[in-house]
Amino acid sequence: MTRETVRRAVLAPDKFKGSLTAPQVAAALATGIAGVAPTMQVRQVPVADGGDGTVDAFVASGWTRVELSAPGPTGVPGSTSYAVQAETAVIELAAVVGLAKLPAGQPDPLGASTFGLGVVIAHALDNGATRIVLGLGGSASTDGGAGMVQALGGRVLDADGHELAQGGAALARAAQLDLSGLHPGIAASTFTLACDVDNPLLGPKGAVAVYAPQKGTDPADFGLLEEGLTNWARLADPAFADHPGAGAAGGTGFGALAVLGAEVRSGIEVILELLDFPALLDGAELVITGEGSLDAQSLHGKAPVGVCESARKAGIPVIAVAGRNLLAAQEIRAAGFTACYALTDLEPDPVRSIAQASHLLQQVGAQIAEQHLSR
Repeated sequence: MTRETVRRAVLAPDKFKGSLTAPQVAAALATGIAGVAPTMQVRQVPVADGGDGTVDAFVASGWTRVELSAPGPTGVPGSTSYAVQAETAVIELAAVVGLAKLPAGQPDPLGASTFGLGVVIAHALDNGATRIVLGLGGSASTDGGAGMVQALGGRVLDADGHELAQGGAALARAAQLDLSGLHPGIAASTFTLACDVDNPLLGPKGAVAVYAPQKGTDPADFGLLEEGLTNWARLADPAFADHPGAGAAGGTGFGALAVLGAEVRSGIEVILELLDFPALLDGAELVITGEGSLDAQSLHGKAPVGVCESARKAGIPVIAVAGRNLLAAQEIRAAGFTACYALTDLEPDPVRSIAQASHLLQQVGAQIAEQHLSR
């Protein structure tokens, strides 16, 4: 078969949260397409926006998975992993100290920490990484990244010079920050935050006000956590407290900005850049992307829109697939999508739709092949 007659499609979905990982979504769509258009070359490029599933997406694209044990958000050791290629390491906060890593799912909003994230960063630095990409999202803590800094050699002390316990509540007693023992690899490395929120660290749009409720925080404790982050900001570098993204992941964005010298970038933009996505589009006539719920939030920097923008720059039409679609037809078109297919169109019952997601995605893949790839 000559190059001119080869037909190609690219599948670049995000995960369907609570149902399938991004690689599983891509595989199911590919199976459906193959049943209708068996000669179509289908390239599976699962993506993520920096939240849970980010490491899996890179491993599926050929990066190496590095497995290790690290403390979870409450200090209980657990298995985790990150992805590496050459001197770049992609680390997913959610896979180390995220809500999913809470023992028995029990929140600890005052004591949960990002210490484990620092352990993983140190492991990557010790093994030769000089470019660290941190996917922020799904955090179980509100400690401003202080635990991460502690694991990397920083010391957060009280007024008597004693080391503080981990967790956001303890920061209310923070009086000193000693960075003299900070990991030496930090100065020689670059840190990028794959982040899709622009919240500052403090105030009515900050980490506590906006995100603490999602972590099981009692409203009576909001003031204590806000006081802790205010103290932490004063010690680390108050200039970064108002930086967009400083409030991400319980303020981990702030800790990375102030202590690691990180920069904040759109999550999906970083991921597509590292995957060299434009090169993967070569010769493709269609791109299929999607996520579990396509809604108003999707239009603000989420993975499907990022994929769509990249593909349209290359002149390739893009179809969205979702577990459910809450956008109007005109919003779908305005976002740049040619069409949108939702699993709930095939199975309206949400419980069954989630349970049968793989089978339904195969049906959707077949529909797309029939309607858009059958010529």
